Order: sequence, then C-alpha cells, then structure tokens
Amino acid sequence: MCGIIGILGKQDVAPLLLDGLKRLEYRGYDSAGVATVYQKHLGRLRAPGKLVHLEEKLAKTPLKGNVGIGHTRWATHGAPIERNAHPQMTDKVAVVHNGIIENFAELRDELIADGCVFESDTDTEVLAHLVTREIKGGLTPVEAMRVSLKRLRGAYAVALIFEGEEDLMIAARFGPPLAIGYGKGEMFVGSDAIALAPFTNRISYLEDGDWVVLTHNSATIYNSDDLVVERDISTSSGNEFLVSKSNHRHFMHKEMFEQPEVISHTLAHYLDLGNDKINENANPIDWKNVERLSFASCGTAYYSTLVARYWFEKLCGLIVENDVASEFRYREPPMTDKTLAMFVSQSGETADTLASLRYCRAKGVKTATVVNVLESTMGREADFVLPTLAGPEIGVASTKAFTCQLSALASVVLTAAKHRGTLDRAMETKLVRQLAELPRIITDVLKLDSDIEEICRDLMTVKNILYIGRGTSYPIALEGALKLKELSYIHAEGYAAGELKHGPIALIDETMPVIVVAPHDRWFDKTVSNLQEVAARGGRIILITDKEGANAAGINSLSTIVMPDVPEFIAPIVYAVPVQLIAYHTAVLLGTDVDQPRNLAKSVTVE
Repeated sequence: MCGIIGILGKQDVAPLLLDGLKRLEYRGYDSAGVATVYQKHLGRLRAPGKLVHLEEKLAKTPLKGNVGIGHTRWATHGAPIERNAHPQMTDKVAVVHNGIIENFAELRDELIADGCVFESDTDTEVLAHLVTREIKGGLTPVEAMRVSLKRLRGAYAVALIFEGEEDLMIAARFGPPLAIGYGKGEMFVGSDAIALAPFTNRISYLEDGDWVVLTHNSATIYNSDDLVVERDISTSSGNEFLVSKSNHRHFMHKEMFEQPEVISHTLAHYLDLGNDKINENANPIDWKNVERLSFASCGTAYYSTLVARYWFEKLCGLIVENDVASEFRYREPPMTDKTLAMFVSQSGETADTLASLRYCRAKGVKTATVVNVLESTMGREADFVLPTLAGPEIGVASTKAFTCQLSALASVVLTAAKHRGTLDRAMETKLVRQLAELPRIITDVLKLDSDIEEICRDLMTVKNILYIGRGTSYPIALEGALKLKELSYIHAEGYAAGELKHGPIALIDETMPVIVVAPHDRWFDKTVSNLQEVAARGGRIILITDKEGANAAGINSLSTIVMPDVPEFIAPIVYAVPVQLIAYHTAVLLGTDVDQPRNLAKSVTVE
C-alpha cells in the first residue's frame, strides 16, 4: 500500500513529511515526493526508488513552507519514474492519491480537448487538472474540489494543497483509508495513525464519500451529499499506533477494509491500467512452452488455485491439476519438462508447500510461486516469483491476502492467454477493465457490513452450516466454510452444489443453515434447483447473489445478501468478501478471538 501524509504546521513541514513517510514504508512503494506552499507558491520535490533518494534531494534543495503533502507511491498508472511520482501538480494545485480513478481516460480526453497539457502517465493528474479548471473558471478551491469529486469514479484517498493558500488543505476518501489528526494550531492527514503518531494522539477517520476542508485550527468534514458531519475523535498513546487497528475493532476487520487498496496495487504490478493491457515486464514465464500447470498449496491458498483452474482452462486451454500440498509431496506425481509447477502461499514458508516446490525442483521442473513475502524461502527458491502486494496481514485468518492471490492469478491468466494466442486485443481490454473495477466494487460490497452482521445473529445458535456454489463460486463456498470454522468454531462444510443430492442433503432440516454463493451467471439456474431442494426440506437459506439473482430465485423463505452486478470473470474475487464478513461477524457475536483463533498459526512451518 502506498502512503499519504499532509501537515498544516507551525514550522517548515518538509522534514516532518519525510519522517511521516518513513513510518509508512512498511506499506510498500517505488517512488516518493513532497510538495509545500511557501510565500503563496507551490514547490515540489520527487524521486524514484527509496526515500533516501528524496531525502538527499531535500538536503540539497530544502523546501520551505508550513503546509505540505507527501506520498510514497506504488505505481498503478505509469512506470515508477520521477514524472509519474506524486505529488502531481499544476500551477494551481498539488495532489497525492492512493487508489485507481477508473474513468481517468475519458476525463483526460475531455481535459485535453479543453487545452490541458498532461505531464505524466498517471490517473491522478486528471484530478489536478479538474480542480485547476474549476478554479480558473472562477470557483474557490473548496467549491472546485466539491465539483471535481463528483466526476470521479473508482477508489481513492486524496489530499490537495493550493497555490496562494497557506492555511488550506482538502482531503477526500472513497475506499482507501484516510485519517485526520488534530493538534494545537496544527492539523494532519495520513493514510493511517502510524504516520501521525509523532504529531498527535487525537485521530478521526473519514468514512467512504467524506471530504474534509482543513485549516491550521479546524476540520470541516462533509459527507457524499456535501452535508457537514461529525466523525468521532479517538485519543490513544503513540505506542498503540505501532501496530494500528485504526478505527476497527479487530485487525481482521481492518484488513478486510484494506482490500480495495491492496488489490489495486496487486493489479498495477501485472497490468498496464492506463492502456487497458497486460504489463509485459511483469511476466517472467514463457507460457508458450507450458503444456500442463500443476498447483500445490494449503488452506485458503489452495482455494485460490481452484478458482484459477477455471480461468486457466477456459482462457488458456491449459491442462490444470490442483493438489493439497501435504498430499502432493507424498504422492510423487510424474512431471515433465513441459509442466509448470505453481505454489501459492501468503508467507512463503508453509512447510508442505515448500517441500512440494523442492520436490519439483529436484525433478527438474520449472517452479513459480505466488507469494506475499518476496524475501521468504519460497520467494528465494522458486524459478519465478509472482508477488501479491497485500502488505502485512496480522489476522491469522487470511482475507486481503486471499483476494490479492486471486487478483494476481487473474492477471497472470491474462498474460498466459495472450502469450498462448488465446486472448485477442479486444478481450484483453475488456478483462483488464473488469479487473480495474475491483477496488470500487469491493468498496461497495464492504458497505453491506452492517446488513451482514444482522443476518449473522441467526447463526449464533447453530452447530452446523453448509456452503454451496457452482463453477468459480464452489471454491468460494469452500473458503467461506473454512473461514467460519476457523473463527467461530462452528462446524461448516463447503460443497459443489450439484453434489448436494449425493449425500449432504440427508443433513438438511429446519436447523441447518445453507449459505449459497450464486451470482446470476451461467451456473445460476442449476444452483437454484439445488436451493429448491433445500427449501423443500425446510432448510434455512442465506443466498448471496445480485439483484437479478434475487429476483429470479423464486423462494420466499430465505435471507438474501444482494451484491453488485459483476462480470463472471471477477465474480469470485468480489464474492469472497461477503463470506469473510459472515465468518467475522458470527465469530464476534459468539465472542471468540477473531484475530488469533485457537490452535491456529499465521505461518504453518511444520507438518
């Protein structure tokens, strides 16, 4: 995750901005920059690479000014070079931004037609030009910001400073987190409380759709309807920010809400989002010479490979095998030089998965690992490393790591299909655009949080739950059941919906909840037949579907979680979120230890 810091201070803020950015280094980045207002004029310094390069520039050419913004960037639109680093700037405004502006291309074309000259490849620059155009048209910075925000579609956290304004900063949030820090004659903005810990212990958090007008002595927060609102201010000791839950009760809850941001960074590694195509530089594998793909992983990571199997088979025409790593390593399967063995692991240290990788290497088979920790053993030993950019995950039950695994695998599938000649340019554009919409869509799904909590109140007294799904929803059903077991200690099983009548239907009665993962896709009608079988036996149905699916289900006695309409390709990534929320809220209601469930470890380094 990249990081934002903003300060309205009493002294030159550039050194303080740099200190705040250093506290955000754990989020990952590839360039950095700061901007200030001094004697009414904007100034800026940026540098690719690590913060030491920016620090060296600031030492040679200090930036003065007591209002400023800073940013560590993980490239989404545009290569990690200086002109694409943040802050992005015009003669009127400087802006830092986390997230993805989905409609940047149409906005850029509109602005270019109006005479705007773009200096970067970023989506962020469109916001700078939008605001600048409105200011030059006669609006105040506050009004210009209000109007410009209405034009954006996507997921974003932004902070802006303005030419001629030494007592003004405006920030906004839709998706990625943003915190406001309250000082005495000073105000602060940061991606999280960790960055703000040296400056203040009074923190509030913007909610989705909020935007805030800051001066040295005030913070006026507006909601998405432009109405003034109050947000709770919490007071904590600085030490509590070293590993911060922000305004969330548990790390798991925080990490679920980080998914829009971290998915955007994962996608940006593999895709050229600015041009709606894959990023060729992110592909280390010669897919033309792969005839068989062999997956081996454990737990949640294994379920990500089950989803990927549908993608690789349909889009690439590849033969795909999936194994639980603890079985694969002892099965000793025959391998050929046309096989690629791929291993998925959050930690890169999972003992059975690592042993499977070493087995394949000993057989002379090329290996690839999808991993969140590049410096891990698997990251070092695999022939090819495919990173997930989820950032640190404190909760033992995987959430954002899982959706980043899926996002990485979906992106890799597009690369493989293109190399194998099974993906034309039109389809590449279509699927890349679908993936680019994920941060915004998942932000919308997370707004169902309180609705899902209410549904979970009916699960507190049950002893057993079934999850079912078809197609790519089947692995999500498996993942949902695993999450519920891990967190709530309720026995749950996931099944392919078509298998229901081959045994599990014997368990159905009025005490048995059945959670059905069923977007309105090509499998939906068959899944509804299975719903009817459950309803006929008095089962308690919780249906996770979209509006069309809810209308078509034709069953009265069920609870429905109505999801956004999404294309089939990205549906499993989106539908992973409600099953996470079901597990979380059920566990919280039951009073279990959500972040550290009994008997479980984050990294399983033993057999």
